[in-house]
Amino acid sequence: MNAVAAPTLSELRARVDQMQGRPAAQPVATHPALAGLLQLQAGGTYSVDSMSLAVTLMAGPSADGAWCGVVGTAELGLEAAAAAGVELRRTILVPDPGEAWLEVTAALIDVLGVVVLRAPAHVAPKDVSRVSARLRQRGGILIAHGNWPRSEARLSMSEVEWVGVGQGHGHLQARRATVEVRRGTAPARRRRLWMPDAAQVIRRAEDVVTAVPSEVPARLRSVS
Repeated sequence: MNAVAAPTLSELRARVDQMQGRPAAQPVATHPALAGLLQLQAGGTYSVDSMSLAVTLMAGPSADGAWCGVVGTAELGLEAAAAAGVELRRTILVPDPGEAWLEVTAALIDVLGVVVLRAPAHVAPKDVSRVSARLRQRGGILIAHGNWPRSEARLSMSEVEWVGVGQGHGHLQARRATVEVRRGTAPARRRRLWMPDAAQVIRRAEDVVTAVPSEVPARLRSVS
């Protein structure tokens, strides 16, 4: 996995811009299962209540070529993230930034398209403003695992059902859950999703498919 201290920020940003081959301000790819429910916007912050949702949000931009970073958590399972569509070769991990979490997050926002942060229990308003300004300037996305003030949207997962376990036998094969998206005071929007189905694909629970649709990137799989 990449080390943050290796190249200078300017060198890393130049390398990322060259590999992505497109301005950061253009529309951000979002996982197909969220189509019509949520559209990621450059410069925005999104709060989630589970690493599964964080990885699902990260998977769309990552599969589309964006560089990503994960800060402040060791919960990310590399195999599960890769199966979900996250390109590990373009992912930087900083599991324990300590008291420097804000500086590390700001530095990664400068050079990466998406940053996942395990949010501290309390974030000062001035720190929120600093991060928001940086995101707008760079056209990046922050996915906060935990509470983050002034988020564009808050995603949560409920009514989780596992498939595959019988009366004391069998093994977990699929997970179905309700994903809820809240924007400000607007009514919540909900959708039943497989996260994943038995073929390890994240999709709408009402969809009937026999294979991964051709328009869905092959690497967009689920986190278990």
